Amino acid sequence: MAFLPLKPIPIKDRNSMIFIGMGRIDVRDGAFAVIDEVNGERMLIPVGSVVCIMLEPGTRVSHAAVKLAATTGTLLIWVGEAGVRLYSAGQPGGARSDKLLYQAKLALDEDLRLKVVRKMFELRFGEPAPERRSVDQLRGIEGTRVRKTYELLAKQYQISWQGRRYDPKDWDRGDVINQCISAATSCLYGVTEAAVLAAGYAPAIGFLHTGKPLSFVYDIADIIKFDTVVPVAFKIAKRRPQSPDREVRIACRESFRKNKVLQRLIPLIEEVLAAGEIKPPEPYEDAQPPAIPEPESIGDEGHRSGGS
Repeated sequence: MAFLPLKPIPIKDRNSMIFIGMGRIDVRDGAFAVIDEVNGERMLIPVGSVVCIMLEPGTRVSHAAVKLAATTGTLLIWVGEAGVRLYSAGQPGGARSDKLLYQAKLALDEDLRLKVVRKMFELRFGEPAPERRSVDQLRGIEGTRVRKTYELLAKQYQISWQGRRYDPKDWDRGDVINQCISAATSCLYGVTEAAVLAAGYAPAIGFLHTGKPLSFVYDIADIIKFDTVVPVAFKIAKRRPQSPDREVRIACRESFRKNKVLQRLIPLIEEVLAAGEIKPPEPYEDAQPPAIPEPESIGDEGHRSGGS
């Protein structure tokens, strides 16, 4: 039988995420496997059908496993306890130069940037942004609304709310609701980063958020955060579970499926950037094709092909 090279499948057709902790990750019989070296048990992971894999403390990953994840377009993210701290991500941004130049042009022009920020405000709050407001002013208005939304959710779920307070360096210091919110948003940021990369854009080039490695991820995720994962966090926190992070992850996966988050993310990214009302740059006339043509891919535009 002829060998069929692996190729990425579109994000909208995948499951959202998997968390892996305390195990060695390798490739066995061509499959992504988590190996328990103490008990000798092995669990196979359908790596190509998952958007991102969160690697928690206690995991070791082989070169072969990283290569397989890259080939199938699955994002590997090395995180801290409960996924709160991000240490590294397994795929660089800007896989499409035309998309990257388009994104950078929108971010560098203050007028275009304001149009994009106004669109994000409209999508987030369901109404046009106030006229004659700067990016900084819109950020302030958004912050006020967000704090009010947290207060309303706390009242709805009858949870004591002292504000959004957490220390990413000390997970146990946070109260249950802040632990749940942190775990929930880390799930959303993971799948959003994978979507940004799959669409061919750079996670760091943001519009409302700036100066962070995941600025654009925060921009996009915050649009849908209060429609998806934050209510989940409050619902779980009300039960005061023993393992809030685990229960939140399970509930977030269900929320992503129910709300069709993976189907929505890339169209949402394109809608936000289209608010700048400029056309993506055309290829240069003197641009040269690659010496070795890349194989066709059925994945999203930013996915690297199945070639090695």
